[in-house]
This record gives sequence, structure tokens and C-alpha cells, in this order.
Amino acid sequence: MHAGEREFYVYIYVVFHRVLSRKRFVVQSDIEIAQAAHPLPITEIAKRAGVPQDCLELYGNYKAKVDYRMLAQKSYTPGKLVLVTAINPTPAGEGKTTTTVGLGDAMRILGKNTVIALREPSLGPVFGIKGGAAGGGYAQVIPMEDINLHFTGDLHAITAANNLLAAMLDNHIKQGNQLGIDVRRITWKRCMDMNDRELRHMVVGLGGIANGVPREDGFDITAASEIMAVLCLATSISDLKARLARIVVGYTFDDQPVTAGDLHAQGAMCALLVDALKPNLVQTLEGTPAFVHGGPFANIAHGCNSVMATKMALALGDYCITEAGFGADLGAEKFFDIKCRMAGLKPDAVVVVATVRALKSHGGVAKADLGTENLSALEAGLSNLLQHVDNIKNVYKLPCVVAVNQFPSDTQAEIDLLMEKCGEKGVGVALSQVWEKGGKGGIDLAKQVINLCEEPNDFSFSYPLDASIKEKIADVSQRIYHADGVVYEGKSEKEIARLEKLGFGKLPICIAKTQYSFSDDAQKLGAPRGFNIHVRDVKVNAGAGFIVVLTGNVMTMPGLPKHPAAEAIDVDENGKISGLF
Repeated sequence: MHAGEREFYVYIYVVFHRVLSRKRFVVQSDIEIAQAAHPLPITEIAKRAGVPQDCLELYGNYKAKVDYRMLAQKSYTPGKLVLVTAINPTPAGEGKTTTTVGLGDAMRILGKNTVIALREPSLGPVFGIKGGAAGGGYAQVIPMEDINLHFTGDLHAITAANNLLAAMLDNHIKQGNQLGIDVRRITWKRCMDMNDRELRHMVVGLGGIANGVPREDGFDITAASEIMAVLCLATSISDLKARLARIVVGYTFDDQPVTAGDLHAQGAMCALLVDALKPNLVQTLEGTPAFVHGGPFANIAHGCNSVMATKMALALGDYCITEAGFGADLGAEKFFDIKCRMAGLKPDAVVVVATVRALKSHGGVAKADLGTENLSALEAGLSNLLQHVDNIKNVYKLPCVVAVNQFPSDTQAEIDLLMEKCGEKGVGVALSQVWEKGGKGGIDLAKQVINLCEEPNDFSFSYPLDASIKEKIADVSQRIYHADGVVYEGKSEKEIARLEKLGFGKLPICIAKTQYSFSDDAQKLGAPRGFNIHVRDVKVNAGAGFIVVLTGNVMTMPGLPKHPAAEAIDVDENGKISGLF
């Protein structure tokens, strides 16, 4: 949920809802709602989910890790897989995680054995502009402070493994460079789990021969590290170690790739990640089991929680409700074309989340005016939603429903128009009030999802793996983004030819672009036409198993806004955190 959406809901809460007393208004923020909850011990949640006791590793009273060997202990019949995705994000907010959590709670109310699978938040967005990622209102996973901050230390472990590899790489060069690594062609960056634009580009190794070899370097945010993607796609310790060994860190003077395996780094890196590989078990405010594990960004990585957590949720529940980051052009595309392809997953239904306010934003309305009825702007903005729906139904051949995260400012005429246009596309619409009412506010959505899961589908990918890299880029650009074509800039075409020559041409692609538009220009809202996708660089993530295609001006290290969320976060003398949102 975006900051604008939260602010609006809090305002509506003040105006319309009397809490605890009929004589005064009481305002509760998301964190206050979470702190007022009475969670069950995590051992009870594990029992409810069916997690064997010998596979449970407690991290205090309300969170635990589940040993991945649980999946090998006995055979499980996998449940139905439901993906929650959304329109392209706007400052008005959409509420994808909130909808995911509320839908899981609603299905539990209907008597369905449901387990949720979400990503872990990164500290960068938590302290930056986006805020946390534990849901909102009465549809949250808890303990929200832990989940949004250090949690069980997974992101720190990924950071340490990433930087161990960087240190071993530079040490190899300092100690004689037996592999013949060209320091001008090192591709591996250091990382940290924070937004810090000062670290994007730098020179390291200054200060004399004892301090290493001077060269250009930089930092990525941890969520953009290939190790994050590797962890989220790995299916076992042996698979994790093999993927780590395949990571390409640079190239030799004779143009051969150098890997982490060449540096003998994979064993130590895996040792740092052995606990991080285990999915984290928590609960919703209503006691629905939830795995929160892994957190790659969908605009610069594949944007899904771990394969391990998804498979655990499918094994333990009759329904697994999961999400993919940002809009369906990024998160859902990569969920289908990368994660499902690699893990052998077959989705049963898709939920596309939208708000009337966000659709009016796509129609050109300023944020300050989004509470005013504007049918013409809504109709213009609906093109964004309907294009996502069309992609889900006609490219991926999956049934879907639109979840309208409802605001009190939404008028009946606006709701009627939205339903009419969705009806013309043959897609159902459910009004969702899970932020305000928890699971009870998502019953209609849950019923529609249950029905969709019973429909047969012909799930397809948007491109074949055996196509060339350029053909795959063209397929996603034209079939999903609806671009006219692709323009290759700088060294990108030369790099594509080199990667194909090195044998990487049959990997899936992971296009990094702005999350705000179907195009690579954040200002092109709605469903733009008459544009090209501009590819400026291409690199291989051989450990993760995909080709990263960098478009537009997307960056792998975000910066903080003028007034970062961190300015409002505090803790009192009793250790109680406030201002998280």
C-alpha cells in the first residue's frame, strides 16, 4: 500500500469510524492496529498449517523458520495457486499486499485451508518513500515491525554473501590475478539493504598498493543482488550452491567469463545462506498462516517470493495466495515466464488489484483531485487495467478477477462504469473492503477466486525459451507492453551477441524497467501506444538463470526522497516503535 493510500484511509477512518467510544473518534495507524493485536504463538500457527514440529525453528514467540527438508519428508498434494497482481502503481496506491492478506483471511472464513506466501520488505523502501510491505489496516501480517525491519536476518545474510564474493574477487586480483581477470570488465557489485545514491558509482582501491587495485565499482541495493534472486529460485542446499558457483563476476582479458566457482567462493557463501534459505512462518491478524520469504524487486529483478516458500504453502494448504511486485507487466510477467517456468508451477487464477483513484490518476487527474467524481478520467485510466486483464487472459490464458480496493470517495457511477468496462472484457469484478474489515471485507472476492480455480486453463508463456534473446525481448515488449518495437542503444547489441556466443542465449529474460508505465518512460500512463522499448545494456545472471535487460533509466540502487519515511520513525524508552506507518 502506498503512502497516499494510507493517508487517505486514515483520514476516512477519522471521519467515519468511531472506535471504542461513541463520544470520540480514535485514529489508529497500521502499526497501532498491529500492536493492538493478540497473535497466537507461532507454534499454534504451525500446527494450524500442518508444519511438522521437528521442522520448526523458533525465532521468539511469533515467528519461525521452517526447514526445507519438510518437503522431502512425505508426499504432499499441491493446492491451488492464486497470484495477486495489480495495475501499474500510482501515488494514489493500489493495495496489492493488503488484498493478498485479506483474500487469504476471507478464504479461511469460508472454510478453505489457505496459506499465504509473500516477499520480505527491503529496508530501503521502508525508510524511503514506499513504506513497509506487510499489508495495511485490518489485513496485515504480523509482527509487522519485525517483518518490516530486520525480521530473521535473511537480507543481512544475502548482503554478507554478496560482499564476501566481492572481497574474494578483489583479493584474487591483489594476490596475483591468476585467472587473468580484466579489472575494466568486472560486473559484480557490492550491495547494502538501503537506498544510498552516493554509492551508485565510485572508485575503490585507492591509497597505495596495500589497499588493492584501483578500479571503478558501485553498490546495488540488496534486493537487486543476484544472490537474492538465486536464494528465491533455489530448491535445495545443493541447488543453491550450484547456482552460486555459476554466478558470473567478470571477464578475463581473452573474453571468458569468471565465476564464483572459479574463485572457490560458493561453499562459504552457501554457509552464510544456509539458514536464510529456510522460509519464515508468521501469521495474519486473523491467524492465517503466512510464509514471508525473499524480496527481489520486480522492476530490476524477478519480483517474487521464494520458490521454497511457495511450494511449502502449496503443500500445506488447499490454496496458496501469493503476490508478485508492482504491476502485472513486471511482477506477473516474471512470475509466469521465470518463476513458474523454472519451478514447474501452474497457476489456477489471477487477481488484478485496482482502485478507482489510481485509475483516475492514470487518466490524468492530479492527486489532490482524486476524491472528486470524474468519469471521463476514469474511463481513460481504465485502459491500464483492461490491458493487464487482456494480457492475463489472452497471453497467459489464465482466468482472472478484478479486485477493486474500495474507497469511501468512490461513487456508484464510477463503480458502475468500472464494472461495465470489465464486463465487456469478460472479467468479473469484486469490491474489496479488507483494509477496513479484514477477511469479512473480502468474501465476495474469495468466492469468485474459488470458482475461478475450478475452471480449466491453458496456461502459456509469453515467449519460447529456444527463441533468441532479441526475439524474447521483442515478444515481451510487443505482447505485454504493446510497444511498436525495440531500440538497442550503446553496447547492448554487441553484448547480446557475446552472451549468445558464450551459450547463455536460451535463458529466460528479466526486463528491468520503470514500474509506473507499460513503456520505459514513467510519464506515459494508461495504456500508451506508439512507443519503443529502449535497451541500454544486457547482462547475464547465470546463477539465477536469466538474462537481465536494462531499459530506460531504471537504476539498481534507489535514492531517498526529499522527506524520507525514516524521519517519522521513532522508538520510546520501552522499545515501542512508532511511525513505521
